[in-house]
Amino acid sequence: MTELAKAYDPKGVEERWYSFWEDRGFFRAPTGAEGDPFCIVIPPPNITGALHLGHALNNGIQDVLVRRARMQGRPTLWQPGTDHAAIATQNVIERRLAQEGLTRFDLGREEFERRFWLWKEEYETRILGQFKMMGFSCDWSRTRFTMDEGLSAAVRTVFVRLYEEGYIYRGNRIINWCPRCQSAISDIEVNHIETEGELVTIRYPLKDVEGHISVATTRVETMLGDTGVAVNPSDDRYKALIGKVAILPLVGRELPIVGDDAVDPEFGTGAVKVTPAHDPNDFEIAQRHGLPPVNIFDQTATVNEDGGRFAGLGRYEARKAVLEALKADGAVEHEERPYLHAVGHCDRCDTEIEPWLSEQWFVAMKDLAAPAIQAVRSGEVQFVPKDPFERMYLDWMDNIRDWCISRQLWLGHRIPAWYCGDGHITVAMTDPEACEKCGSSQITRDEDTLDTWFSSGLWPFSTLGWPEDTPELRYWYPTNVLSTDRAIIYLWVARMIFLGLHFVGRKPFDVVLIHPTIRDAQGRPMSKSRGNTIEPDAVVERHGTDALRFSLMWGCVLGQDMGYAEDRIEGARRFVNKLWNASRFVLNTVGDEASSRGELALPERWILSRLAQTVIAVDGALERYEFSEAAHSLYEFAWSEYCDWYLEMAKLASGERAAAVRSVLLEALETTLRLAHPIMPFVTEEIWQRLPRAEGGTESIMVAPWPSADRARIDADAEDQMSFLQEIVVEVRRFRHEHGIPPRKEIAAVVNAKGSFADLVSAHHNELQVLAGLESVTLGAQPEGWSRTVAGQAEIYLPLGELVDVGAERQRLSKEIADEDALAARARAKLDNPKFTSGAPADVVEKAQRQFDEHSERAASLRAQVEELPS
Repeated sequence: MTELAKAYDPKGVEERWYSFWEDRGFFRAPTGAEGDPFCIVIPPPNITGALHLGHALNNGIQDVLVRRARMQGRPTLWQPGTDHAAIATQNVIERRLAQEGLTRFDLGREEFERRFWLWKEEYETRILGQFKMMGFSCDWSRTRFTMDEGLSAAVRTVFVRLYEEGYIYRGNRIINWCPRCQSAISDIEVNHIETEGELVTIRYPLKDVEGHISVATTRVETMLGDTGVAVNPSDDRYKALIGKVAILPLVGRELPIVGDDAVDPEFGTGAVKVTPAHDPNDFEIAQRHGLPPVNIFDQTATVNEDGGRFAGLGRYEARKAVLEALKADGAVEHEERPYLHAVGHCDRCDTEIEPWLSEQWFVAMKDLAAPAIQAVRSGEVQFVPKDPFERMYLDWMDNIRDWCISRQLWLGHRIPAWYCGDGHITVAMTDPEACEKCGSSQITRDEDTLDTWFSSGLWPFSTLGWPEDTPELRYWYPTNVLSTDRAIIYLWVARMIFLGLHFVGRKPFDVVLIHPTIRDAQGRPMSKSRGNTIEPDAVVERHGTDALRFSLMWGCVLGQDMGYAEDRIEGARRFVNKLWNASRFVLNTVGDEASSRGELALPERWILSRLAQTVIAVDGALERYEFSEAAHSLYEFAWSEYCDWYLEMAKLASGERAAAVRSVLLEALETTLRLAHPIMPFVTEEIWQRLPRAEGGTESIMVAPWPSADRARIDADAEDQMSFLQEIVVEVRRFRHEHGIPPRKEIAAVVNAKGSFADLVSAHHNELQVLAGLESVTLGAQPEGWSRTVAGQAEIYLPLGELVDVGAERQRLSKEIADEDALAARARAKLDNPKFTSGAPADVVEKAQRQFDEHSERAASLRAQVEELPS
């Protein structure tokens, strides 16, 4: 055993122990080992740059679960890897090229892809380095990448099989189109931003009938693509017009008026223009009523020849020109501006998204979604928290649309489809030499790549060797827990579930944990686009990894957002130091000799009982995924009960009790370290390695057994007795604080207690003296002129008159009471004013109520202090 340094320095400790764990192979997953396997697949981070605190939180949760399972003796696999994130990575590489004055077209596809692999090596190394810095115990020998050879084979297998089964098809449907990225993008890559626009109501004349029908739109330029008008069939205003025809202003196209339940009678005029090529809801209406699409935009969102006289105008220029033309024709009935509405923007470049009819590859989802819906409804796959995330998942899956899987990008898995001059499509596992239908050798491969989520949807089983029937797949699949963000429930979680069920025949995981979103000091979600992200490296540099990890678990309540708080991390750093300093005392006290116990005194029985309760609390909280509760229970025991109470009492031990104290000190510390290890791996390993232990024992806390919950160690009598003594100490400390008596000023105390309580005071007067800063503690009646206070079953008498000027103290307290009463009265006057309570914002009224309560309570407390003063 070697002595701990006076101060804990995480920098040298963390790197040393991480290398030790890796060298010993503790992270390696033992496929086929006996026991109940525990497996987590890491949500693969995008190789677009450094990690942020959200990654630290999410992967911290996973590491806590993996380290605990490993200590429980379960064979564990934490499967690591990274995602190519095609559109995001392509954008950042293109931005780097722009700094060189180049575009991807200057390089050509082959050279651009070469640059991509160089980028991947650079940033994957950086990301995995940050994971290791955070102490994450993944099996790095199994690291995968969504475009490595094995995963690419899995992607191609899935595409070909779904195509052959009739689930994948090529067709014209509405997609999210980014005119700048020149690609379809997924729903998760669309940010809906509140935008100031205008709501324009337009009169559409009726054919063969007097009058017109009015429709409202926020995008007047798209009226050039209208092919119908829709109303709700139950809307009495328009029932008679269903089946009639309207005339499209400026164009003259005849528009059938149809009845459709999707129309909201409360929006605008209750009648809507149907623009099938430029709105997903309109596309669905058009499909139901046989209305043809007219696409008025090209891929740059410029009006094409179908826009007539407006051809060649960009969409914003066209919006102004069309509105002016409508006004000139007298077709504008009303304009509302500014009109706030949510407009989709590309997450990667912030360009406004164009809903656009385009020929793309799709997956037909209805039949594939059904088993994935049932798996969640039956509880086979569970969301934690269940509400609202299970409902979000089911709502989306119940109303799912076909999935657009093609992207007009150079990065990603190239779609394995070839076309001949006759329009035949060949989809194959190996590159064909001729068209499979007509035999033509003049075939060209599809230029598009697959949506990134297509490959990441296979992640739980492709990383384990699928489509081969590997030992890893048989042993580790299905995995146990997936920890992820609420934003990708639809786009990743749902797809993993339906793909796992379809291709492996089993769910991909048992539990889906939805971790909190970390927000900045202004309450905004952290994002690179806002520039408010914080990299873990910076926090670790200031406070150490264990402090960051503990602070994240402290604030981690699933289902709630978490604010970033520097003071919480600083508090966690102090907790690390508290544990370190306590361990220094214990090691200096215990020495290298084993200690016998014999009969235990009250303090030892109490701390062992509290230790057992803490093991039960922490273990139960982690079993329920209540990470904040686990951290709070650990903190309360280690900081308060063990360090602030028991260590102080242990210092007074002498004689036969001293040997027992050394034994208990060591047991409680060693158990606490094992309990804390999953959350704070480095400092616990550094201390644990210094503890005396048997020769040839476990070589690392990382593989030491997880503390068992021994309910037989719970001693209710000891806890009740100790609680009585603590009440006395706390009350004396309160009395000191409120009357301004310095903590180091020793004062006498007389305690009036009966029966067993008096016996406790007598037996533990030394502990009471030290903990409460008293020069003596005796049993007896109230001395004349002494102040009285109450602690549970005891009255405590203190010589306040000898310590302070009672008259001056009474005067000081009276002034404070008057001030608090005045402030409470001011708040009460506001609350008694109906104009204030009914007219002020709710948070302002709540603030006034809090102020009244706080000042009233403070005044009552001050009056109680006056009562304590001797007469």
